[in-house]
Amino acid sequence: MKQIHNSNYKPVALIVGVTGMAGLSLAEFLKSPTALNGPWKIYGLARRSKPTWFPSAAAVDDYIAFDAAKLTDTHEKLSLISGEVTHVFWVAIQVREAEEDNIKINEAMLDNVLSVLKSSPASQLSHITLQTGTKQYMARASPRSVYNTLLTLAVYATICRHEGSRFRYPGSRYTGEHFCDMSYARVLAQQHIWPAVTAQCKNQAFNCTNGDVFTWKSLWKVLCDIFDLEFLPFDESTDEFDVVGIMKNKGKVWDEIVEKYGLHKTNFEEITCFEALKSCVTFWISTCL
Repeated sequence: MKQIHNSNYKPVALIVGVTGMAGLSLAEFLKSPTALNGPWKIYGLARRSKPTWFPSAAAVDDYIAFDAAKLTDTHEKLSLISGEVTHVFWVAIQVREAEEDNIKINEAMLDNVLSVLKSSPASQLSHITLQTGTKQYMARASPRSVYNTLLTLAVYATICRHEGSRFRYPGSRYTGEHFCDMSYARVLAQQHIWPAVTAQCKNQAFNCTNGDVFTWKSLWKVLCDIFDLEFLPFDESTDEFDVVGIMKNKGKVWDEIVEKYGLHKTNFEEITCFEALKSCVTFWISTCL
């Protein structure tokens, strides 16, 4: 496909959610000398101040911390760059308990950011990439990656071994034995960039997975081998296993493990998301039947 290229054109990226897995990978790729239409100027947005673990490899030209759910705050922080930004890469999300609240808060965030960028008389906004999906990411075990399935599983397995508890699969027999797929964050980042600089991709939706498949049952056996845990065949006669509830108050247990083995100090709530894990192992019920 024909790619947009102009020697005088200097794209400016606004990565909303730059501290997430996809956001970090996007920053790294856009800063690469070989980036499509690069080199890019990058503004990185997040709700909190720049964390100490933010890698230098994903350096952004300017890191902006604000709450996109608040229009006043959004206008104050983005108005100064609203005439510069050419591309928005939206990889941010706020999660609430009810789905209706999820829709409301994330819609407000998107509306606020775009309204400020488009309202500038000098607006150069030409492309918006919106990432949606089931958060089924396989990524590097970074010190903070909430939706990193592998990291959540590793913490879950480590706690089970530490406490001597059973490492139970939280899904159903159906999801455990049927094929599933995942998306590597770096692959996601590259797909974000490709349609952003390819004219024929305008107003299109794309799926992105690694291209290979696996079963949760086979992965569970591998995890049991790695963490020296007993593999438990799925038992439909037992009550549904609530991994979210079981792991909800394990912060102190994780602190004990970190101290015992001299691990990098991390906050349990910031490196795991058992709600996302539960979604991963139950999502296929509705799509595969």
